[in-house]
Amino acid sequence: MNIYVGNLSYNMEEDGLKAMFDGFGEVESVKIIMDRFSGKSKGFGFIEMPDNSEADQAIKALNGKLIEGKNIKVNQANPGGKRSRKSFRKRRY
Repeated sequence: MNIYVGNLSYNMEEDGLKAMFDGFGEVESVKIIMDRFSGKSKGFGFIEMPDNSEADQAIKALNGKLIEGKNIKVNQANPGGKRSRKSFRKRRY
C-alpha cells in the first residue's frame, strides 16, 4: 500500500521517516518530496508497505501524532493521475 505522510517537519529525513514505520512491518520504500529549485523538503512524502494490514495499523497509529513539533497527516495515497481537474472551457465573447 502506498501511504501519504503530510505536514512533516522540513528537517525530517527519509531514514527518520522509515524508522517511524518500521515498527509496524516491512517498509519497501520511503520518499520525501523535495523542491527542485531550493533542494529543501516540501513537507510531505510517501511510504510503500507491501502488507496492507500492517499499513492500516501504521496509518491508524501515526495519523495526527505529534512529530518534531507538527501533527503529521497519514493516510492511503491516491493513485497517481487520478486527481480531479477542473474543466476549462473556452469563453465565448
